[in-house]
Amino acid sequence: MGRYFLAVDIGASSGRHILFELENGIMRQEEIYRFPNGNVRKDNHLTWDVDSLFGHILAGMKECGRRGITPVSVGVDTWGVDFVLLDGNGQRLGDAVAYRDSRTEGADAYVKQFIPEDELYARTGIQKQKFNTIYQLAAVKNQEAELLAKADKLLMMPDYFHYLLSGKAATEYTNATTGQLVSPVTFDWDYDLIRRLGYPEKIFQTIVPPGTVLGDLKPEIAEEVGFTCKVVAPGTHDTASAVLAVPSASDAPLYISSGTWSLMGTELHEANCSPQAGEANFTNEGGYDRRFRFLKNIMGLWMIQSIRRELNGVEYVAGKTSRHADGRKWSFPDLIEEAKKAEGFSSVVDANDKSFLAPDSMIDAIRVYCEKTGQPAPQSVGEIMQCVYRSLAICYRDAIHALEQLTGKTLTSINIVGGGCQDNYLNAITAKMTGLPVYAGPIEGTAIGNLLVQMIAGGELKDLQEARDAIRRSFAVREIQPGQNG
Repeated sequence: MGRYFLAVDIGASSGRHILFELENGIMRQEEIYRFPNGNVRKDNHLTWDVDSLFGHILAGMKECGRRGITPVSVGVDTWGVDFVLLDGNGQRLGDAVAYRDSRTEGADAYVKQFIPEDELYARTGIQKQKFNTIYQLAAVKNQEAELLAKADKLLMMPDYFHYLLSGKAATEYTNATTGQLVSPVTFDWDYDLIRRLGYPEKIFQTIVPPGTVLGDLKPEIAEEVGFTCKVVAPGTHDTASAVLAVPSASDAPLYISSGTWSLMGTELHEANCSPQAGEANFTNEGGYDRRFRFLKNIMGLWMIQSIRRELNGVEYVAGKTSRHADGRKWSFPDLIEEAKKAEGFSSVVDANDKSFLAPDSMIDAIRVYCEKTGQPAPQSVGEIMQCVYRSLAICYRDAIHALEQLTGKTLTSINIVGGGCQDNYLNAITAKMTGLPVYAGPIEGTAIGNLLVQMIAGGELKDLQEARDAIRRSFAVREIQPGQNG
């Protein structure tokens, strides 16, 4: 039996535990536990059910114990920007409010009173998103000042789960950068900025690099799951981990981390905080080995997921998925087939428009956008899907053009990792629209990247290049040429 490592990858709609081992240079993986996730409305806010999520983390770890497997280490990755506040006793203050919540409306105007947006970008290199941690904290300060006054610690979501596992409070670098409060020069919190905004300095924990061993499982956790192991902070932001799993020999591959969001960009060794990059709304999120993920956030499969849920009458309530009997139940392949039937429909939307962030009805939002822009509004399911697919591919094409202008590089192929790489129709439209070959895979890119950092920390792999070499040996990648049917 080899040495096992456990990656816990939690996305906006689901989470999974995946065991990995390296045998004769080949990475082998097995998903041992999967669980649902989603926003829960509580006290007029969209929140994350963090108690349920941590219960699932423990349940998946118990599955290791039941199999008689003791992993070398465990690491958790999630989305970015969201956080919890803890008091001096380590107890959570308030709820873990989700980034799609409306509490940050107007928070950007508040922040702008203290620092102009162009200076904020020059200092942090992070694109403006109304849900960034900097704006969420402004909302807390203005709406729930008593929570901020009581707070002793701020922990990003994966940092909180690591804290519950190990008792160690620290903030992992890649996730910290998403909040727009970290300097790309010092790789630390921008404390001058924090003071200008009036946020309490003491709540910001020490920033640690990916690969940091936080400690062992707390005794009570070890007893509950049936073993003890190291807790390692991977690239805790899911995109940081996914980018690590891009199986490219290039030092700066063009990638799309495709999931709920499409994160499209390349790697830089120095942040590009130029006014031109800011105007193009590119971001310099932290990556492994102090690299930067120079990328554009594109709405991604969230639109498709939302349409399917809407058509199926599926909603997420208090940790459980409920299905309403509402006629036909649409699968993703069903939606693709309908899109193919409507290939002559040409209306498109700006997938990054804020109207698609959290609409009550994604279908209505698409129709309204088309009407406002003087285009035929899609009526059939096929027309709706064709509109979304074409719109996403156009966003990818435009992002590539901007990347080439901003970096001076000629980008020759697209590497797509993550669950969205399974959508062969989107891959084909992307190849056609951009004129570039698409390399799709591996599917579990985020979990693989999470695992790579743990394996490097555990001495199983030497460095990032050796890790990417192992990925190329271990996982199938599908090539799609421009003009090839999906």
